[in-house]
Parts: sequence; C-alpha cells; structure tokens
Amino acid sequence: MKWLLQFCAARAAFAAMFTAYSAVLPLVRQDWEMTAWQAGLIQSVHHAGFLVSLFSVGFLTDRFGARRTYLAASFAATTSAALFAFFAHDFLSALLLYGLTGLCSGGSYTPGLAIISQQMTGRQQGRAMGFYLAAASLGYAVGLFVASAMIPLAGWRGSFVVTAMGPVLGMLVGFWSLRNVPNLLHHGSSARGIFKGLSHVIGNRAAMLSVWGYTFHAWELLGLWAWLPAFLTAASMASGSDGQQAASVGATLTAITYLVAAGGSVLGGTLSDRRGRTAVTLFMSIVSLVCSFSFGWMLGVPLWLLLLVATLYNVTGVADSSIHSATLTELVEPSSLGAAYSLRSVLGFGAGAVAPWVFGIVLDAGRATAGVSETVVWALAWSTLGLGGLLGPLAIWRLRQMPDAERLAGGKR
Repeated sequence: MKWLLQFCAARAAFAAMFTAYSAVLPLVRQDWEMTAWQAGLIQSVHHAGFLVSLFSVGFLTDRFGARRTYLAASFAATTSAALFAFFAHDFLSALLLYGLTGLCSGGSYTPGLAIISQQMTGRQQGRAMGFYLAAASLGYAVGLFVASAMIPLAGWRGSFVVTAMGPVLGMLVGFWSLRNVPNLLHHGSSARGIFKGLSHVIGNRAAMLSVWGYTFHAWELLGLWAWLPAFLTAASMASGSDGQQAASVGATLTAITYLVAAGGSVLGGTLSDRRGRTAVTLFMSIVSLVCSFSFGWMLGVPLWLLLLVATLYNVTGVADSSIHSATLTELVEPSSLGAAYSLRSVLGFGAGAVAPWVFGIVLDAGRATAGVSETVVWALAWSTLGLGGLLGPLAIWRLRQMPDAERLAGGKR
C-alpha cells in the first residue's frame, strides 16, 4: 500500500497541469479575443495530443516495458508543460503548445495502469486502479486550487507557471517510487507481437464492448472537465461577481468537485470489486447522464445547490473510469494489455477531444440566435455531452449478458 500511495502521488502531481487551461479559460478567452469554439478547440487539441500519446505509449509499453516507458515519458511531460506555461500568448500559440502538452502527458497514464496490473493482482486491482485514478482527480483539484489562488496574485500567466511545477514533482516522485519495480517484458512484445495483440483485442468481442463503453463515457467526462470551470464562472457572474473574481470562484468550486470525485474513483473501483463491474458501471453512467441533460438548466440557481449537483456529476462521471480499466485487465491477456489500452485511448480520447469543441460550437450558435436565453444556450451545450454518452450504458449492458462477464471481479458481473 505504501508503494501504491507513492505512485499515486506522482500521478496527482502530473495531473495538476491538466486543468490549468480550463481554470483560466474565461480570462484567456477575453485577453486572446477568442470565440467559444476557439476556446473549446484548444482543449480539444490537448485531448487529441493526449490520445496520440496514449496510443503510442501503450505500444511502447508492450515493446520496452512499462517502467522504462513511464520514466522516459515523464521527462517529456515536464518539458512540454514548461513550454506552454511560459510561451502561450494567443490562440495559435496555445493551440500548438497545449496540444504538445497533451501529446507528452500520456506517459503517466497507460504505463501506470500496466505497472499497477503487474504489482496488484486479483480483487485488489479494482481498488488499486481506483486509487490511481483518484490521484488524478486530486491532482486536477490541486491544479484548480493553485490556479484560483494565483489569478488575483499573478493572473492567468502565474497560474500556468505554478501549475507547471506539478509535472516536475511528478517526475521526481515517479522515479523514486519505481526504483525497486522491475521492467517486465512479455513474450511476443516485438513489433509483430504488438500488432498481433491489437488484432486479438479487436477480435475479443467482450473487450471491445468494454472499450466502446469507455469511449462514450470519455465523451461525457472530458467535455465536463473542459467546460465546468467556465460554467461555474458564468453562474458566479450571474450571482453578482465581476470577471476576475468570478473566474477565481469558478475554479475554486470546480476544485471542490474534483476533491470529492477523487473519493468517487476509489468508491467506484471498490464497489465493483464487491458488487460487480458492469452493475456499478451502469448505475454510475445513468446518474451521470441525468446530470448532463439537467445541468445547464440550473444556471440561475444558488451556487451552493449548483455545487452539490456539479459534485454529483463529477463523482458519477469519474467513478466508472477505474472500473473500465479493471474490466479490461480481466478480459485481455497481459501480453496484449498495452495494445488494448492504446486502442481504448484512441477511441475514448478521440471522442473526448471532439466533445469540448462541439460544446463550444453549440454555445456560439445559441448565443448568435436571437431570443434564446443564456440558460437555454448552456442547457443545449451540456446536452451534447449527454447525447454522446447515451450509448455507453448500452454497450456495458450487452457485455453484462455475455458469458465472458463471469471473468469479471471473480465472477461478479
């Protein structure tokens, strides 16, 4: 457990940069004179870079070992975060540099999951992966709290610079936590073996249902993460706060939801160990969908009530992430696990990369339409996340009916 906590601490530190841009989005959108679709596109390009990173790093994990890949990618993540923090100054530079940051950020995710699957076995996996993903939520919260504190002191640039220190700390803690962990190579991890593993995953119907369930889950979750601070900022302004103060309030409230969501990741993984992978996934995803279709209509409600719903939304949105990861480890052979995570990452983060952009397009279109209130505009934008997430529970329900589901959580579907 001590090793797991150290490893999770590194993951939390890397994750601090993930929310740096969304935390100050209302401010940079004004300073860089961006439309909503441009603001959303920057976040989408970051996710697109992240998915390319996850895809390539997953294959490198099978080829060179999870530990070696993790350590090499950590340095790239640290460098790219610093470049973005110091040199992003307008739409184009942010598009390129935040995309590069995403491209270099997958090194602490896919290899990390593979390392945990090596170190933790049996019914410990769901909880262990829950802790690992909870660490990311904790890192997101820390990044938002730091950004919120830095906005009145040093503006959005100070927020970027301080949060960029997170990957530096993550790299150091990661090196320390893996000092006694072997770099395991599976038989058949040559280039031919990697593509053979990918074909095995594609031919595994149960595994592909899990992958599709994760894909639609990622559309909803990554869209939520991209736009939640901006929405809470808009809600704060509606309650009387001015621009910079509202941005700080929005980032702080979002950080609170991430803190609680960290417990949701552990809760989801632990419940799935005890109650079944598909049963808990279905429950969490359905509650999250209800939030997607209702959240935007709550623009004018008191902030404390909006915070409660936002917290429920974030908790249920992230709670099944650890379950999806544990499910895949139980449906795929270890030698193909990196390929499975790579394929899942391309589909999931590909969907998640498009979602913030579509959200922004709907936001712009709604505001350009005469007679449409701000509440309706936000409601339509949030509903795009629900529409994209609808097929997730259907895929998991189909998986639940298959004989392969008996392999999950020691026979608990």
